[in-house]
Amino acid sequence: MNTTGAEGTEYRIVRLRERLAGDDVAELGIRVEERGGAVLLSGTVATAVRRDEILRIAAEELGETPVRPDLVIVSAEPPDSGEELP
Repeated sequence: MNTTGAEGTEYRIVRLRERLAGDDVAELGIRVEERGGAVLLSGTVATAVRRDEILRIAAEELGETPVRPDLVIVSAEPPDSGEELP
């Protein structure tokens, strides 16, 4: 199978999506798009550790293709202190 050029990048993106949906990551809300010769990863994750894991997997799957991360960390933890109202 030819994995060079645009066809190779498309193949790698499909593999990345499969790994993000499966494995131990199970991140279905991450968008993976090819944009101008780079791959954009966008969405929200629960922790910085999860973001780092996603970026590690992306680097493994995409090889030399540049990755542009736009992953926002959104915590589901309750606040440490109460909100002060005026």
